[in-house]
Amino acid sequence: MTLQDGYHAFDFADLSAREAYKVMIGTIVPRPIAWVTTISPDGVVNAAPYSFFNCLSADPPILALGVENKPDRSFKDTAYNIRMTECFTVNIVDRANVEAMSVTAAAFPPEVDELEIAGLTAVPGDRVACPRIAEAPVAFECERYLGIAVSSAREIILGRIVRAHIRDDIIDPDTFYSDHEKLDALGRMGGNGYAGTLDYFDLPTPSVEDVRRSGKKQVQVSNT
Repeated sequence: MTLQDGYHAFDFADLSAREAYKVMIGTIVPRPIAWVTTISPDGVVNAAPYSFFNCLSADPPILALGVENKPDRSFKDTAYNIRMTECFTVNIVDRANVEAMSVTAAAFPPEVDELEIAGLTAVPGDRVACPRIAEAPVAFECERYLGIAVSSAREIILGRIVRAHIRDDIIDPDTFYSDHEKLDALGRMGGNGYAGTLDYFDLPTPSVEDVRRSGKKQVQVSNT
């Protein structure tokens, strides 16, 4: 690590996995939370939150999960169930469900139904075998699209969205616009921190002509 011009420079080759993790989760914030529900081949429902998550594509509609393996490098229940059943559901966490979500983050053994422990309701999937969480404001039913073993410690799972369930007060079915205040989603910060999405403002993307007219910045635009 070096300090130059007020910035600490970290070479990730010199960091342990834990140190790299701490650098990333403390600065790549807020991260949306995928509250993932799966089902085992034996029919046991599993639920767990993951903040290494985001949408990557709309055509086709693809979500991505980063799932860490157990210390012995065996799959966590989520990754194992997705491999065996080829499906999962991503539920969005809102403020009303944050305590229940926290319960499902506990390291229960595979035979335990986390939704039951947390007092949540499992609703059968319409297009996939695993359930969604009835109390969640949004749920995306996904089929496994691709799994990428980036190392023995972690797998990236891509899922193709096949159906979405969005609470009726959140989305306008004619315009497809969602009300962020009604959704009241939460994101993950570093450590034990969370952040809400109600600290919101609009900032339209300007055109090149708007920027040039403003005179606030001299922008060099390439025509190539």
